[in-house]
Amino acid sequence: MNIPIYLKDEKFSLEIPKKEKSEHKPRILILYGSLRDRSYSRLLAEEARGILEFMGAEVKVFDPTGIPVFDNDKSVDHPKVQELRELSLWSEGQVWSSPELHGNMSGLMKTQIDWIPLSIGAVRPTQGRTLALMQVSGGSQSFNAVNNMRILGRWMRMITIPNQSSVAKAYQEFHDDGTMKESAFRERVIDVMEELMRFTYLTRDHSEFLVNRYSERKKNERVELSKM
Repeated sequence: MNIPIYLKDEKFSLEIPKKEKSEHKPRILILYGSLRDRSYSRLLAEEARGILEFMGAEVKVFDPTGIPVFDNDKSVDHPKVQELRELSLWSEGQVWSSPELHGNMSGLMKTQIDWIPLSIGAVRPTQGRTLALMQVSGGSQSFNAVNNMRILGRWMRMITIPNQSSVAKAYQEFHDDGTMKESAFRERVIDVMEELMRFTYLTRDHSEFLVNRYSERKKNERVELSKM
């Protein structure tokens, strides 16, 4: 066996460490991407909330009303920005629900995601958290928004579950009271929430272990050596 010589002195911890199992309810944050009075991405988010709560999660839905356009640090102290960041830190899993506009997620959806940084000091508010993706469309079924949000989830080091939901002709899929009609679309949403809960239970106590990277450990070692 040819072992790379540069790894001869390295040790890798590849087995899941023993850790006490969390007893609290899984903490799930839901974001939606439209401010319309009858926002179908919000109605889908609320449907997901009910399903998740039935399955035993503690769920918070962020209201994006009033959140400023992303401007790096000019508005970082805005109350809505601070609320969003605190909720992301609180969460163990997230759901992103966006309308598809011009073949992509909405600007409001992207703004919320942009306001959640990769790191706040030494803390990463998204790393290791589970993520489920959903979208609504006004026309035929499409997966552009969920696929692009999947790229963002990976970039933000989230554990993005394989399943996803795309609701076509969303205006036909909800009752007047905002609840979702019985359909294959609703069944798929239940599938996605069930999978999110399973992944969250599997990973929430081991998220730090799962995202611990060799390259970052080496970088930290070099920094410590430079201080000597």
